[in-house]
Amino acid sequence: METYIAYFDETGDDGIIETSSDTFVLTSLYMSSQAWQNNFDSIKECRKQLKENFGFHTSEEMHTKHFLTDKGLYRPYGWSAEQRREILKLYTKSISRLSASSVNVVIDKTRITHPETYQVLQNALTYNIQRIENDSKQNWNYLIITDPGRLPPMRKTAREIRAFNPIPSQYGTGYRNQPIKSLIEDILEKDSKESYFIQICDFISYFVHLYYKTVHQQKDLPNRVGRVIDKSFVGSVMATLREGGLLNLDASQNDRYGLVIYPK
Repeated sequence: METYIAYFDETGDDGIIETSSDTFVLTSLYMSSQAWQNNFDSIKECRKQLKENFGFHTSEEMHTKHFLTDKGLYRPYGWSAEQRREILKLYTKSISRLSASSVNVVIDKTRITHPETYQVLQNALTYNIQRIENDSKQNWNYLIITDPGRLPPMRKTAREIRAFNPIPSQYGTGYRNQPIKSLIEDILEKDSKESYFIQICDFISYFVHLYYKTVHQQKDLPNRVGRVIDKSFVGSVMATLREGGLLNLDASQNDRYGLVIYPK
């Protein structure tokens, strides 16, 4: 049986307090192990091009929010807003051409009616794994790699849904247990600085966050982000990912980009 590799990263925090973000986005990027090397070579070539055109070192992490807000290691580059947009365009096009799929789960905390019991991270991970499992149709198995930040609760959740994974009945009468079967091993960790693919999850996740914020919630972009890109640019990134076939549109029939949005 063929094995797939699924990478995960998120935007926002999983807390439900006044100072926390109002959304949490969990993104997966998964690919066949047979496609991994070609995908890696493609992204490495993109990073080489960014080095040649803009001086962006291939060994430095692409952290999308910090890139857009000119924080940390990005400030010494002195890129103009136009140069940042060009970097994002090249990066988006390269991602869209990967032989891979992406599931994006959005937890809108403003919809949560019982915050004292709602488990943001655990629910987001469960919904995401369920979509990967559905895509596999048990024709291939997969393992998950993520940044170590939220590893313990993610491992615990993945172990639990191997035994108990309640799915609403299609007849609207209760639930049926459909344990996760194709996930192999515990969730593994890798520092995002050492993984182009976790960095890509970060990129997709952040743009899903911006899209949801501006389109679904009808809010403005964050001020510092809005100095570099506008709502139209966010839409073009999402459209490019969709047209390239990267987004798993079957993950949700209720959103044109396949976004899985909870609570309903």
